[in-house]
Parts: sequence; C-alpha cells; structure tokens
Amino acid sequence: MNGDAKRSMTVVPPAKPTSDDRKPSSVGRKLVIKNADMNDEMQKDAVDIAISAFEKNSVEKDVAEHIKKEFDKKHGPSWHCIVGRNFGSYVTHETNHFVYFYLDQKAILLFKSG
Repeated sequence: MNGDAKRSMTVVPPAKPTSDDRKPSSVGRKLVIKNADMNDEMQKDAVDIAISAFEKNSVEKDVAEHIKKEFDKKHGPSWHCIVGRNFGSYVTHETNHFVYFYLDQKAILLFKSG
C-alpha cells in the first residue's frame, strides 16, 4: 500500500443479529450488514462470494480462506477475512475496504490492510 492511502479504524463489537434487523437475501439466507465502509457493489460481491464459500465448505477457516482469496484476485491484495459465530475484533483497514455482516448465524469480517 502506498503512503497516500487512507486508513480507518473500526471497532466491531461481538453482536448477535436480532430478528428485526435481519433481511432475507435472494437465496433464502438471512443477511444483515452490521457495519460497512465499502461501496454497494463490493458489498454485494462479498455476500455472493460468502454464500458460495459456505456452499463449498463446512469449516469456518476454509470459508474465510475462500473469501479472502477471491477478494485478493478480484480487488487486489491484501484482504483479511474472519468467519465465526463468536469473536471480537479491532482492526485497521484501508478506507472504503471494510464490511462486517451476518449470513444466517455466521459473522463475516472482511477488510483490506497492508
């Protein structure tokens, strides 16, 4: 990353989705975008890739790896991805390159840094 790129700090508290803020996606999964600093097109790409990753993998580590590698290919390095049901985080990310969302009961944290 060059020295001109801006960075943002984002705190993501461990949060459980509630029934009133969950919306069904087009494939019958429940989707909630909890926090985003990312354009809508890239957010949709993240959700679509996450759905595909969950269809192909049952282990959270493998889902995270799939999402990270796809974003590295499509949007350049260095993306980081965390997938799980219970975690806290405090990360530094490039401006406009962060999304934290729930897909059903799994949280996905995806951000670019480095």
